[in-house]
Amino acid sequence: MMARIGDAREAGAEALAALHARAFADSPTSRSWSAAEIVEVTAPPHAIAVAAFAPELAGFVLAWTIGEEAEILTLATAPERRRAGVARALLRAAAALAAARGAMRIVLEVGEDNAAARGLYESVGFAEIGRRKGYYRGGEGAQDALVLRLVLHSEGRHGE
Repeated sequence: MMARIGDAREAGAEALAALHARAFADSPTSRSWSAAEIVEVTAPPHAIAVAAFAPELAGFVLAWTIGEEAEILTLATAPERRRAGVARALLRAAAALAAARGAMRIVLEVGEDNAAARGLYESVGFAEIGRRKGYYRGGEGAQDALVLRLVLHSEGRHGE
């Protein structure tokens, strides 16, 4: 079944926080976000909050668009819905909203050893533009974050 893409806020902050906790339960370097943090991140007018419903909440992405740049703050997919196209659909929807708001590019950080996430981002068109040494801490020490960028507009054309 194909997921319906909509405003993540319609799921409610508690449901988003619960899904975020499940999505990051096995991560030694990332922590889940509380409902209060999700409300705070999604409240500003520059917030992008997109969710996939299939029919239950299957995943969501939270981002901010400020000027010509958007930043993916978090992307969470229900463990049982991974590798089903949910995250890819969410990234494309967030990119379309960011582009509609005038963003020229999207940036994000991903753990260097998170091969699954890196593969997803690369498949959508993100490319590495930098590294943050020791950005993620937890588990067995620090891990570098790779800074990735997706160009949305190039010479007046929209790209993915």
